Amino acid sequence: MSWFLLRRGLRVGAPLTALGRLSSLNPSRSLSSLSFATVEVEEMSGTQPAEVHNFVQGKWTKSSNWNRIVDPLNGEPFIKVADLNETEIQPYVESLAKCPKHGLHNPFKAPERYLLYGDISTKAAHMLSLPKVSDFFARLIQRVSPKSYQQALGEVYVTQKFLENFCGDQVRFLARSFAVPGNHLGQQSHGFRWPYGPVAIITPFNFPIEIPVLQLMGSLYMGNKPVLKVDSKVSIVMDQMIRLLHHCGMPVEDVDFINSDGKTMNKLLAEAKPRMTLFTGSSRVAEKLAVDLNGRIKLEDAGFDWKILGPDVHEVDYVAWVCDQDAYACSGQKCSAQSILFMHENWSKASLVDKMKDLAGRRKLEDLTVGPVLTFTTEAMLDHMNRLLEIPGSKVLFGGKALENHSIPKIYGAVKPTAVYVPLEEILKEKNFELVTRELFGPFQVVTEYKDDQLPMVLDALEKMHAHLTAAVVSNDPLFLQEVIGKSVNGTTYAGLRARTTGAPQNHWFGPAGDPRGAGIGTPEAIKLVWSCHREVIYDFGPIPRGWEVPPST
Repeated sequence: MSWFLLRRGLRVGAPLTALGRLSSLNPSRSLSSLSFATVEVEEMSGTQPAEVHNFVQGKWTKSSNWNRIVDPLNGEPFIKVADLNETEIQPYVESLAKCPKHGLHNPFKAPERYLLYGDISTKAAHMLSLPKVSDFFARLIQRVSPKSYQQALGEVYVTQKFLENFCGDQVRFLARSFAVPGNHLGQQSHGFRWPYGPVAIITPFNFPIEIPVLQLMGSLYMGNKPVLKVDSKVSIVMDQMIRLLHHCGMPVEDVDFINSDGKTMNKLLAEAKPRMTLFTGSSRVAEKLAVDLNGRIKLEDAGFDWKILGPDVHEVDYVAWVCDQDAYACSGQKCSAQSILFMHENWSKASLVDKMKDLAGRRKLEDLTVGPVLTFTTEAMLDHMNRLLEIPGSKVLFGGKALENHSIPKIYGAVKPTAVYVPLEEILKEKNFELVTRELFGPFQVVTEYKDDQLPMVLDALEKMHAHLTAAVVSNDPLFLQEVIGKSVNGTTYAGLRARTTGAPQNHWFGPAGDPRGAGIGTPEAIKLVWSCHREVIYDFGPIPRGWEVPPST
């Protein structure tokens, strides 16, 4: 199936807006309508591959090597990424070295740059609010990280709203200080938010615009100079977004953009020694970087995210729909995806699983409500399922089969939305726990059931987990909520009948808890925590007390 035909199928049945905004443009528009853009979304193909360049010291550059990215839907090499090797990183080392530890701006230095980034945010937010621009980025996201048009456009919308939140004076408000009276006349202590200076940002494939833009802008707001590395499979999106930010007035020297493999990026970090690195992605890589960088890192790593359905059953159709969205939207490739569902037995009697099965059955490749899995092959996912099925009492609730009649390359995964039931008693056994709680970054979840007197077992399972990103407690019983929330730790936890694990907007903290390295995203609190440190300045002007004499030594 051609991309153009697939996209027509997407748009015919899709709502006119993702979040209240109309996109009614001709897909064959020319690039002249987007002054910043250098690619045509529909024209990217094996015969007309798009190019992704690097950006360092204010200039777009190429490389001696091209990394060819294959189309996730048909395996055709359709993007060329200028992939740097270890011998080509010196300009990046030099660029970061030019930024002092006190940053490009701080409360005592170049405060006009706080205003500058308020203006840049205003212009960038306006650009993303234009239907032709938001549609361009949504379609570009679909080409490299296939998800439904509504999901892709929703990601652009969250990015736009984030930028709106930091227009005007809001950037300088991030650097708000406080003063405490001193011990004597002329003494005051002032607390300031201080940048780190040269920093690095490493982000994954699954949210090609939202995660890198929110972290990049947060870094810049606080006065840092970042080098940005995005997963090469989707880096074309940030290539275009950086061009948009330049169009909106961002100084070209403020951000470096690199495309490389992990080994080369690791060497850059070792040589450039950024004062802080933000990493979003695999827990395994996160732990390695924490050691390599001597702890100078903030992590928003993977999450095996749980949802608990309490004993009070309400609105079964709605809860089933939210479960389906949490587990299978974006083909389950969200760090906040519902990985395990603890279902009170009352929900089983309400036919929740049957409703979830029906909703999962609606998902199809034609509209990308299910699609390629970019980090697990089909064989790997089905092998994991089969290992779970060896646990006594386990069974496939629905799915469990490969997608059919497609051209997704074998390096990627293609499976139907899947749920596997595993008995609670078996989950808690030491020999099974690690297997059951392995995060499978695809359309896959574990479902289990508990009775009233087994809630302590559920809470014990939560305590044994290692990742604490998102969670949901679906109940309107305040005592039940109090019990579960009080005995769990996930950093972003939704509670109540409408609780979910995914779909975090820009208006609340999103990030893990329980780890001092944990990073947040989106809110002023997240930006200040991740991208600045505390500095205390104690003013002590005097006067010296009249008649003061040198006291004895102490």
